[in-house]
Amino acid sequence: MKNLLKGEEFALLLLFSVVYFQYLQGGWGLYLGLFFLPDLAFFLYLINPKWGAIGYNFMHHKGVMALVILLGLYLHNDFFTQIGLIFMAHSSFDRVAGYGLKYFDSFDHTHLGWIGKSKGKNETQKEVSF
Repeated sequence: MKNLLKGEEFALLLLFSVVYFQYLQGGWGLYLGLFFLPDLAFFLYLINPKWGAIGYNFMHHKGVMALVILLGLYLHNDFFTQIGLIFMAHSSFDRVAGYGLKYFDSFDHTHLGWIGKSKGKNETQKEVSF
């Protein structure tokens, strides 16, 4: 199931990038300049895990980015639409790498399972296959 989800996220990463470059004529400078910007939310982990998770989840939530894209389309503002697409591509990139939305208890606890030093906790959880 994990490989299927990673494949889906990779396809979305390509889709968001193609729309950005082909249909909105986006440039590489803006794309590369903003692609890792959502990761600045990691600095909120310096306050505590709860604030870090809130910041990370907000900057990586596809629903929030979909609203940014819709706002750009509604206002006929390509810049907002481009930002939303770049951040959507980034969120997909993170999910391909195994990073999911964070729980409040630990940076390593994500909606996709445990990562990092805590990865061994995944073995204690049963995965349901369909």
